[in-house]
Amino acid sequence: LDAKLREEMQIELINLQKQAGITFVYVTHDQTEALALSHRIGVMNHGIVEQVDEPSKIYRFPRSRFVADFIGQCNLFSGTVSARDGGTLTLAVDALGPVRVATASAAAPGTRASIALRPEQIRIGADAGAGDNRFRGTVSDLLYMGDVTVYRVKTEAGVTIEALLANSQTGRAKFFEPGDAVQMDWPAAAGHFIEE
Repeated sequence: LDAKLREEMQIELINLQKQAGITFVYVTHDQTEALALSHRIGVMNHGIVEQVDEPSKIYRFPRSRFVADFIGQCNLFSGTVSARDGGTLTLAVDALGPVRVATASAAAPGTRASIALRPEQIRIGADAGAGDNRFRGTVSDLLYMGDVTVYRVKTEAGVTIEALLANSQTGRAKFFEPGDAVQMDWPAAAGHFIEE
């Protein structure tokens, strides 16, 4: 089905489920479709259920690297816990450096872990923002999608981070081009801590 007809079919399926008042089981490999149609999602990995939850919780609070990577676009930073400051941990991310993440985890320094960070949680601009985590980089690629643009930014350390920016400013189709120097930042609460 074309994109518009597919969206209309999704709305019809939601309405049909509400009218019938019964449980539907819908199997799909289209993560966006699963998020749109579901009240609960089960994510399987090689026949093992990794997580069952509401779509918003699967997306925002994945329990494993697999779930974070499987559902939607996600930056995954792996490293070792290096410090704790109240409810915030610092992860020494491989080839990137220190990244702060808010978490209730009691992970001790030396613990291997990951941070899942969705591209829409990252502020990207020409100058530095006020987030807990700040990195400079150069736009290497972009994907213009009409309402949003996904920027792939290569940091000074060589790590590529995806950042999503809404194209809501009047008269602008894109904000940055490949080769542009940019600053990225995000608050510690934007990332999700995953203990490995």
